[in-house]
Amino acid sequence: MKALIAMVVAGTMMLGAPPEEPSGETFIDNGKTKGIVLNHSDVIVSGNGARGGKSDGYVLKRPCWYEPRTNAADMLKTQESLRAYWFRHTKNPTEEKFKEFLKQFQDKIGKEGRWWGPAYDASDPKGEACFSALDPFVFVPPGQTPPSGITIQELAEIARAALTVPEPTVKLNPDAKSYVNLPTWVWLDGIGETRRSVTATIPGVMSVTVAATLEQVKIDPGTTKDRAEVHEEGCGAAGKPYVKGGTFACGVRYLRSSIDQPREQYTLTVTTVWPVTVEGNVVPFQFAPVQLDTTRDVPVGEIQSNVTPPAN
Repeated sequence: MKALIAMVVAGTMMLGAPPEEPSGETFIDNGKTKGIVLNHSDVIVSGNGARGGKSDGYVLKRPCWYEPRTNAADMLKTQESLRAYWFRHTKNPTEEKFKEFLKQFQDKIGKEGRWWGPAYDASDPKGEACFSALDPFVFVPPGQTPPSGITIQELAEIARAALTVPEPTVKLNPDAKSYVNLPTWVWLDGIGETRRSVTATIPGVMSVTVAATLEQVKIDPGTTKDRAEVHEEGCGAAGKPYVKGGTFACGVRYLRSSIDQPREQYTLTVTTVWPVTVEGNVVPFQFAPVQLDTTRDVPVGEIQSNVTPPAN
């Protein structure tokens, strides 16, 4: 029977409730940042964090799952409407085989519950194989979740995987080149909104929102402590822009020239830290913060001075 079901699953996905087009978004950065792509899924992903930024590559613990679909009567109508498709794509089709196939749906008419069907994250290399191993249809009584059925926690994970944060530009003063013992101020440009949220929803079933709020920046000078002093006490959420006569409290004071470094410069990295929360406390666990690195090359020279002896 499972073989007969599998033969028409594609047609069911085409004409039934699950959309063919993914309702998630994918984000790729040189093949390292993953994002999420939802296939055969009713999950709707929305919010200002669902696009326009960069993902940190969060991976779902399970790349496929069952989602609630339609009631018994609507499912039977859908399958009956696929008669031509079934005969075209079934090996040695007969009227008797088609009636046998429909019987599993007819048997559920009048029973409380709904059909569930599989979906998967297509950005995960294991997603399609995981999806293929699931039954295409599972009838579930009301108030129950089948094995491998999506939970509110997994819906929160989908929202987390779709979450992106802005990729800012690192600003420095001095900008083009710094010098030994000269304070190099560091701040970020292009952050925009400092709160990003994603809501994942199965319409009429459940919904969950995951939010990330920019809390701090961390500075890596690209060298060892004996060559650079890092000052982060005044960085706040996005660094401290240079102010003439201001107090230096966010940046780096390089103690050695970069002349002996690769390309004769240091690679400074600024990491934005975005703690993540699940709104409404519907899921009893915490996600790790989103941490996004942005780099900037910093050539550091030495100020040379000539001392001229006084004239006699």
